[in-house]
Amino acid sequence: MEKKVKKVAVIGGGSWATALVKILCNNLDSVNWYLRSETAVGHILKYRHNPTYLQSVEFDLRKINVSTDLEEIIRPSDIIIIATPSAFLVKLFEHVKPELFAGKKVFSAVKGIVPEYNAIPARFIHKTFGTPYNAIGIISGPCHAEEVALERLSYLTIACQNEQTATEMANLLACRYIKTAISDDLFGTELSAVLKNVYALASGICSGLGYGDNFQSVLISNAIQEIENFIDEVSPIHRDVKSSAYLGDLLVTAYSKFSRNRTFGFMIGKGYSVKTAQLEMDMIAEGYYATKCVHEINKKFQVDMPILEAVYNILYEKISPVIEMKILSDRLS
Repeated sequence: MEKKVKKVAVIGGGSWATALVKILCNNLDSVNWYLRSETAVGHILKYRHNPTYLQSVEFDLRKINVSTDLEEIIRPSDIIIIATPSAFLVKLFEHVKPELFAGKKVFSAVKGIVPEYNAIPARFIHKTFGTPYNAIGIISGPCHAEEVALERLSYLTIACQNEQTATEMANLLACRYIKTAISDDLFGTELSAVLKNVYALASGICSGLGYGDNFQSVLISNAIQEIENFIDEVSPIHRDVKSSAYLGDLLVTAYSKFSRNRTFGFMIGKGYSVKTAQLEMDMIAEGYYATKCVHEINKKFQVDMPILEAVYNILYEKISPVIEMKILSDRLS
């Protein structure tokens, strides 16, 4: 008996969603794709590329079903990949009935934290749709959408408590320029993906202030220790934070020219206000929201996180980046 081919939906119209649709089209005959903008959908159907993000990626219209109707995209799909900024998740799904997700596997490619609940996307998915944790996964880097568009060799880690589910998604994403690995560390991988954006902000702020590579190396080596201490406290299972899903993702986000969080931090270090930096970028820097959320979560766990607290003080307490980073530099070793 021929095995049924799973139908996959990607929810989101940004650069990472666009990159994921491109990757999936390598292995699937059809991908369901939700975008909020009717203008973007019309443009894709006419010109075969996203008008705003990764414009060099050209799609075969025979392989994509594009729509602004969220239910129309979710209903026929077996696997849902959510690639929408975390700040918009609650509003996006506020009118979607949980029954629509019954029996489906849901993967987060969000890399952020849901600010309304201080919750990682896996928990939001579980609570909102009733999806069991063994049917929830996360797609993590190190991987920038811009390099996917260029088909530069990249690596993805797919984490799920169910190994078969993780393997299934890993196979759907693996192609000539994408190598995949699996993990059972759903919560640690997702929290690490959230935190690396905070530390990329710190890296950008320091770069904007004129700190050099020597300091950056100390900053990031301390950052991976903060990540390890926090995720070990929140989800105490065995993990190797030196692997690419943790350290690799942190490094590329902290150093890459494609990192929007590093860029956002750089602007803050150069003296931009938060609002001005957001307007200039016209893109979501997930680390901005993650900083406040993790700060609130850590009130319960009380993990020593001086870099996180420094970024929080700069963004939310309006303390001068010059002063705050000088204080931080005296604590690092």
